[in-house]
Amino acid sequence: MTLRYTAALAASLTLTVFAGAAHAAGYPERPIEWVVPYPAGGGSDIVARTLSEPMARELKQTLIISNKPGAATAIGADYAARAKADGYVMLTGDTATLAANPSLYPKLSYQPQRDFDAVGLMTRFSMILVVNPSVPVKTYDEFLAWAKTQKDGVPYATPGSGSPHHLATELLRARTGLNLVHVPYRGAAPAVQDVVGGQVPMMFVDSATGMQYIASGKLRPIAVASDKRPAGFPQVPTLIESGLKDFQAYAWQGLVVPKGTPPAIVQQLNQALQTALAQPAVRERFAAMGLETLPGTPDAMAAYAAEEQGKWAKVIKEADIRVD
Repeated sequence: MTLRYTAALAASLTLTVFAGAAHAAGYPERPIEWVVPYPAGGGSDIVARTLSEPMARELKQTLIISNKPGAATAIGADYAARAKADGYVMLTGDTATLAANPSLYPKLSYQPQRDFDAVGLMTRFSMILVVNPSVPVKTYDEFLAWAKTQKDGVPYATPGSGSPHHLATELLRARTGLNLVHVPYRGAAPAVQDVVGGQVPMMFVDSATGMQYIASGKLRPIAVASDKRPAGFPQVPTLIESGLKDFQAYAWQGLVVPKGTPPAIVQQLNQALQTALAQPAVRERFAAMGLETLPGTPDAMAAYAAEEQGKWAKVIKEADIRVD
């Protein structure tokens, strides 16, 4: 966690204890729509469906997952932003929705701070620098030395322009000066398959997608872009350990509602989310997917999202990343 996130969490915990008891009278009286701006069956969908069951029990009401993919999450985000601010529509907001898109799309149909109130962070994926096993490197120093010898640059795969994987690699390029050549794909699966197959030598892969390939030896992990070694990859050093000071890059997710949702409802949703995140079955399932749970308050999420937006705006501008 960043210092800003930690400070916001500590500052607002006491308020949450009292505000959590101030439930809106009668809420919720009907099912709540949970908008996931990705197709069914993907990681974001699985996270929402895993949390929706214990949250529904806590709220004593049905939560309906509504998948609205497309336009780099903007279709789902625009739908949620235009919904009535009464607590009956909420949205999975992630790195793309809340941090990257405002800098990638000059005509974005929504704006995170203007259109949404934070409920709470949910999970984040570690980003792992991996290579095809045919690449003659095993450590980060060996990777740097090898990459510098590639006269035409080193191609790297991503699930698409502006994805957390893309941004993490551009941050690495900026910090190291390496000549890295972007090869965007339509999704994580084809990107990983081409690295496994040797068509592209490297990428940053998220822990959930890469876990099985790393375990089977089809991808070789070099370093992880988190502040500490993930529980599922204790043998993989962090980039910070490897000499890149303060290098962190995650794919993260949180829950938001339309701007102006009554604070008592926001706190009630946050309380249900915290109860769900604390469930042993939920934590075990997320750990098996390589996910880190992120309990905390609405204020802590808002601070974290704002910090991430500023961080990636700088990377996007400096790398001149453009999305048509």
